[in-house]
Amino acid sequence: MACDNDPMPQSYEYDVLIIGSGAAGLTVALNLPEHLKVCVVSKADISSGATLWAQGGIAAVLDDQDSTEDHITDTLNAGAGLCHEDAVRFTVEHARESIDWLIDSGVDFTRDQDAQYHLTREGGHSHRRIIHAADATGHAVSTTLTSQASARPNIELLSGRVAVDLITNRKLSLPGNRCVGAYILNLEDNHVELFRARFTVIATGGASKAYRYTTNPDGASGDGIAMAWRAGCRVANMEFNQFHPTCLYHPHAKSFLITEAVRGEGGLLKLPDGSRFMDRFDGRGELAPRDIVARAIDHEMKRLGADHLYLDISHKPADFVKHHFPTIYEKCLGFGIDITREPIPVVPAAHYTCGGIVSDERARTDINQLYVVGEAAFTGLHGANRMASNSLLECLVYGRAAAADITRRESDIPPSPEAPDWDESQVRDSDEDVVISHNWDELRHFMWDYVGIVRTTKRLQRAKHRVDLLSAEIGEFYNNYRVTNDLLELRNLVTVSDLIICSALQRRESRGLHYTLDYPGLLHEARDTVLVPTTYRTLSP
Repeated sequence: MACDNDPMPQSYEYDVLIIGSGAAGLTVALNLPEHLKVCVVSKADISSGATLWAQGGIAAVLDDQDSTEDHITDTLNAGAGLCHEDAVRFTVEHARESIDWLIDSGVDFTRDQDAQYHLTREGGHSHRRIIHAADATGHAVSTTLTSQASARPNIELLSGRVAVDLITNRKLSLPGNRCVGAYILNLEDNHVELFRARFTVIATGGASKAYRYTTNPDGASGDGIAMAWRAGCRVANMEFNQFHPTCLYHPHAKSFLITEAVRGEGGLLKLPDGSRFMDRFDGRGELAPRDIVARAIDHEMKRLGADHLYLDISHKPADFVKHHFPTIYEKCLGFGIDITREPIPVVPAAHYTCGGIVSDERARTDINQLYVVGEAAFTGLHGANRMASNSLLECLVYGRAAAADITRRESDIPPSPEAPDWDESQVRDSDEDVVISHNWDELRHFMWDYVGIVRTTKRLQRAKHRVDLLSAEIGEFYNNYRVTNDLLELRNLVTVSDLIICSALQRRESRGLHYTLDYPGLLHEARDTVLVPTTYRTLSP
């Protein structure tokens, strides 16, 4: 039970509440007018999200030899027939202005010897169109936007806050379909606070922590997707989980990605005997889209019984490698791997959630005044396979679109209604936290084994059975014990894993990132997998 000396719960009120502080959330905040009171909340440090770790860059047509139509075509091809062409065109046509905004904000992109912005090429792209800051683009974007937001008097940045659930009119037994804020756990005192807002933006990233091996930071637990689902939003195409082909394989290297730009600049994938193999799987070789490369590596690892394969760029001049990939060079060197002299041991790892909360070109969801931007969103841009470096672009384009829509509507939206404080009177502190860690490990293992790069119906059914058991167990735990960060993340990961499994069971074909041995062919009609909460109510604990 709650103690008598517990502090009174805090409550806050803002014009705009943004949950997540990566490129998506900060882009929204910085494009809102300064008379609006804005709050950006983050689980850990403000710059701790997935944006910080993005290496490759941002795709945009910036060269005279390139064209908007080529970028659109490349994206549609990579998406295996499931991209929404209107969303692709909207994103690509707004790419240049988004890059200009970043440059004006102070992002220092890499230039070549002629002082022009250096553009690299990645898998699926027909031209060099990836603008970057060496091999640490995400770091440059994240630190710049964080600095800009910190200087704005109307933007409050709160770290150490974990969203528990959205607050809607429905939950308050009020008429209308409106989001009015969120309950958020303060990790400093472990109490849940009330955040009311006229507009709420989900910018929480993806759900790759559902898998045992991932390139994502620890916070990528699908929080926004799970919260929106529980609140009544549709989700779509959750079966399409992108596995990055090349994550550094080393016992002490945690989730370190080897950017696709290494292959774009001539890096070669090799077997343990030093021979190449990608040409046997795709005519584009190492520059094939990520789903093809990841499956090829997975196939060869299983065929050979190997723990990992290799990515080799040591045939390039040492100065070239150090100049283009300074972060990777230093990181690998710290593990005793000199990439200018020897190949890099690599393994595929869960990298990006291509599905998410259904949204439109203005980043609006099914619930009024609730927006979603970035990896948590399903805009139709990525289809069945996200093309390299379109992810940060999506954050920028849709972040600016969301801010524009909020700006247009803000004078018409009244203050949020009163809402009750979080009730902790009927719960107690847990003395069985081992249950959480055990369930976490079990979830990530069976998701990796049964819902990974190559799937079968039997594997998916086994995963569904296990996730149902976990869902019931975690639901009981959630209802009886004081919430913690670990419990909230596990609750959300189980919900999102269930959505992934249900979506994968519905898709009886192999398309893009969803590959099943039971249905290896492609259906004639490309259709999205859309789940509706009223139909799948049992998914949420």
